[in-house]
Amino acid sequence: MSKIRREVLQAFKKLHRTRQYVFAGDDRALAAGRKEINDKFKTNMKETDEDAVKKMLKLTVDVDRELRTNVIQAHEKGSGIYELHIRDETTRLDNVLFNPDAVIEPPRRKGKRASAGEDCVAATSSDKQK
Repeated sequence: MSKIRREVLQAFKKLHRTRQYVFAGDDRALAAGRKEINDKFKTNMKETDEDAVKKMLKLTVDVDRELRTNVIQAHEKGSGIYELHIRDETTRLDNVLFNPDAVIEPPRRKGKRASAGEDCVAATSSDKQK
């Protein structure tokens, strides 16, 4: 078995393991993930260009990382109450508390800009005057 073929099979298996880990308990998401992974690999199964295959392998690594770090499951425990399943790999950003006394200034508006067509007309008329 060639090295690149082995890498493709490893990526295929890893995506399926990630799918099972990230969407555990969600049968609909598990089935949709399985279908999507299988469809994408089947459509590219006949690819022979090694550079194209390497780009697709990089994409699988990126997708795997994205699923593990940015997908969070939420289950509704009651009316409007959700329980989040945050894993160790989940990306956590700093929370910034909302300041209700903050003054938000309206965006500054610079003078009325001429459209691109008016700019061209102005440029050609000034060229003629020279």
